[in-house]
Amino acid sequence: MLTGGPLDVLTGDYLAELTMLILARDRLKDPGAGYARTFLRQLEECLGLAHERGVRLVTNAGGLNPAGLADAVRALAERLGIPVRVAHVEGDDLTAAHPGSLAAHAYLGGFGIAECLTAGADVVVTGRVTDAALVTGPAAAHFGWSPAEYDRLAGAVVAGHVLECGAQATGGNYAFFQEVPDPRHPGFPLAELHEDGTAVITKHPGTGGLVDVGTVTAQLLYETGAARYAGPDVTARLDTVRLTQDGPDRVRVEGVRGEAPPPTLKVGRNRLGGFRNEVVFVLTGLDIEAKAELVTAQMTEALAKAQPRQTRWELARTDRPDAPTEETGSALLRLVVRDPDERKVGRALSGAAIELALAGYPGFHVLAPPGKGAPYGVFEAGYVPQDGVEHVAVLPDGRRALVPPPPEATALTDVPEPELPRPLPPGGPVRWAPLGRVAGARSGDKGGDANVGVWARTDDAWRWLAHELTVDRFRALLPETRDRDLPVTRHVLPNLRALNFVVTGLLGEGVAAQARFDPQAKALGEWLRSRHLDIPEALL
Repeated sequence: MLTGGPLDVLTGDYLAELTMLILARDRLKDPGAGYARTFLRQLEECLGLAHERGVRLVTNAGGLNPAGLADAVRALAERLGIPVRVAHVEGDDLTAAHPGSLAAHAYLGGFGIAECLTAGADVVVTGRVTDAALVTGPAAAHFGWSPAEYDRLAGAVVAGHVLECGAQATGGNYAFFQEVPDPRHPGFPLAELHEDGTAVITKHPGTGGLVDVGTVTAQLLYETGAARYAGPDVTARLDTVRLTQDGPDRVRVEGVRGEAPPPTLKVGRNRLGGFRNEVVFVLTGLDIEAKAELVTAQMTEALAKAQPRQTRWELARTDRPDAPTEETGSALLRLVVRDPDERKVGRALSGAAIELALAGYPGFHVLAPPGKGAPYGVFEAGYVPQDGVEHVAVLPDGRRALVPPPPEATALTDVPEPELPRPLPPGGPVRWAPLGRVAGARSGDKGGDANVGVWARTDDAWRWLAHELTVDRFRALLPETRDRDLPVTRHVLPNLRALNFVVTGLLGEGVAAQARFDPQAKALGEWLRSRHLDIPEALL
């Protein structure tokens, strides 16, 4: 990014819900830890180049210890002989107010970052801020926006959301990846921000990947929910976003409306949930179901003795008949156990599985030797009043600037259901085909919930999709949501020709709890695209 072309601010997003748990466990071992050490290694390679080119760096790599990382950056700069001014943002750490949590942090907005930049910082380190704050802060500082300029801030939030996952906006993880030039090495996205809140998403010339309306739409739908996308500085209306192709690898983002933020800040709490263990039995060849039944029955005695709080069996039929290799002729039977007591899920249980090696089904073997229980984490979301957090910018000269809460707040409510496009004329020929032949999708996690954003690439495909992919049809295509009776909510975004589905509780207690095969729902959208239904032949 530093060598590819013009750049004013380089941002780095290092934090996810799981990362906060990892950093919290690091801090238990070393109170001086708690930040992303990889940032320092990267900074050593490029701090001189950033200084030479006048590029400011803004990162949330401070994690649980932004002051510690800021000190480490100063020490690095001194060792390298590079004169840089370092500031940091703090106030997000609420762990002391949440007993039992390894880490509890409020999601702060961008105005602490703006204070640091306005005071002349070259490097700004934060803890838990929203991902988009890494962009709204520099934008507010550069243009002098006030906290009440909601439309402008909302435009920056949308730009920040597009940038936050790097190459996901330039062809990475893209449903139509086969259309992406040089998909092996997609370049990183950048946003050309304008004073009125509009932006152009692009990338540096000569880099791989693609920036078009589809790649930007996919990222806009990632890990979102309703049309009101709430943040600490502003609530951005995703149903107002307009995307237009502005040339090769250039997408213009405009029309974004903003509203006063909600009166509360989200707090991400991470705690130890207990211990888990798993054994994966390999079942090969004939009679897969009977082999699974036998080993399940044989393990019943060990499970009854240990009595773990949760026991889950899953049979993945990865085998196929008359397979040319042993691996493709094998299925996987996974046993997962959880309990607050490590002994109930430890070697006594996993060892019992291995003891069946000469007394079980034919061809008995497992993927790994017996192991002890491993701790797992639980993510929970909470909320505190905006004025209940002391948001502080620690400036390069050491002065502490208190960042006030927003001037007003508006409680979140659902937007009225938008009018759907008129349906396609009835009666035309249809073909049984995968949904992905006419629609893209991207999915992700928010705590224990998952979202699946689905978008159409043509107006006619949108007319069909908006009427066909109802909540009931979504449930039918993804039986896991129906069989577990999980709440599913559909949000309609006509400007994006998109539907966003939120599945409540699909991921249990969050990614760290590893409650399902795909614990972050990263491939949930691709599973949906692979499902078949009757599609008008005119769309195929």
